[in-house]
Amino acid sequence: MTRIKCSENGTTAFEKLIGHSPEILKKWNELDEVLWNRSLADENLLEQIRRTMAFENGCEYCMVKGGKPNFDKSQLKISMATAFAELFCKDHHSITDMHFDMLRDYFSDEEISKLCVFIAFINASQKLGKVFNLTEELQKNAVIQMRELK
Repeated sequence: MTRIKCSENGTTAFEKLIGHSPEILKKWNELDEVLWNRSLADENLLEQIRRTMAFENGCEYCMVKGGKPNFDKSQLKISMATAFAELFCKDHHSITDMHFDMLRDYFSDEEISKLCVFIAFINASQKLGKVFNLTEELQKNAVIQMRELK
């Protein structure tokens, strides 16, 4: 059970929780669409980042949506981005210039900007999901169950 009642606004459990303010829900969804569809071309990269962060943030709702990250560690661009995203979740205070220098081996400054905005948005979404207690049974698009992830 979520920690607050769902509103009538939105289609997913997450949307119904932030839908108590329809204006925020509308803008949140608009930003979500831009970040997924018009920020970085590689949707698989974004999905692997989302999955990595779901486990770091402990959001069941997000974990069961796609399961564990699923990429070959030899995919260095994805490995670098997911490692950076994981660090962002764990301790954003520890991110240094060196981390950005490493990202520049795989991304332009424009891509790094978009990557960081995407990571910040997903981090906020997942932490909000965890705080609201969005659990696996509320995820209509689940591909796996929590018991299978242990």
